[in-house]
Amino acid sequence: MLDFADVLNLPLIWGILIATAVFLYVLLDGFDLGCGILFPFAPSHECRSRMMNSIAPFWDGNETWLVLGGGGLFAAFPVAYAILMPAVYIPVIIMLLGLILRGVAFEFRFKAGEGDRRIWDTCFHFGSLTAAFMQGMILGTMVMGIEVEGRSYAGGPLDWAHGFAVMCGVAMVFGYALLGATWLIYKTDGKTQDWARDVARYVLIWVGIAMAIVSLSMPISDPRIYALWFSTPNLYLLAPVPLITLGVFILIWRDIGAAEAEVRPFLCSIGVFLLGYIGLGISLYPWIVPFAFTLEEAAAASTSQSILLIGTVILLPIILCYTAYSYYVFRGKSSHESLY
Repeated sequence: MLDFADVLNLPLIWGILIATAVFLYVLLDGFDLGCGILFPFAPSHECRSRMMNSIAPFWDGNETWLVLGGGGLFAAFPVAYAILMPAVYIPVIIMLLGLILRGVAFEFRFKAGEGDRRIWDTCFHFGSLTAAFMQGMILGTMVMGIEVEGRSYAGGPLDWAHGFAVMCGVAMVFGYALLGATWLIYKTDGKTQDWARDVARYVLIWVGIAMAIVSLSMPISDPRIYALWFSTPNLYLLAPVPLITLGVFILIWRDIGAAEAEVRPFLCSIGVFLLGYIGLGISLYPWIVPFAFTLEEAAAASTSQSILLIGTVILLPIILCYTAYSYYVFRGKSSHESLY
């Protein structure tokens, strides 16, 4: 009987699937978290209602990808899950509490009277801000590496609270705010769109600064990453990643001020996240627990990964199809009228 492991590199396939799920979560939940981050700064109640309506059909389905990423890590790389989760239990719990607060505020805001609406507006903002910041903290903790002894986490409960993680948290907040602002350029018009263009221009500057700091901090902090990016011929082979990223930033800046450009700023913002994600993947491959366990070393038994892959191959296209269909059905501009 032919085993999948005989013809497929299952750890690599599962690594790609989990990485893809995490990126799709960051992308699809990023713009509605960004809308929540920008929410209290909107110029009017009508603008805030437009923001809510623009994400209402999509927001509660985005956690699907977070579940797939976390569940896939647990099932396909149990060693990595057992090491990484204790290292980031606290920020993960805080992130989930932020997502819960945001979800509750989203539902209650549509039913609240004018007096109570401000309470739920504030909860929606702080829930989104907390979730975004904690996601950046988790990323920064994993990128810098964690203390491992044998096959267990050997650090303390607050080892995640360091300067680089905080910097990544701030960078994530600004990145999501950029996604949210460019999403609003695409989904709204009039006063809301004009405000979103102004916000996107301001946020883009901080995203560029944060991305540059994080990108330079990684090779400076670890000689292996430095050697990967700045040794020859890698220096020339990998140079297109930062150069294309710079070009995309310039394109976003130009499109933000162009009245006819509505979709491309959002697509280019996605491109910025994708290029940053590719750069991160290049820096960390093949480590799944940086810099302690590779994909191969942390993988579950090939039989388990094979069975899980069969279910994923069946269900993943279905999820992608209904997600794409929902975006197709709810295309077009959003209004301020309560339709939820």
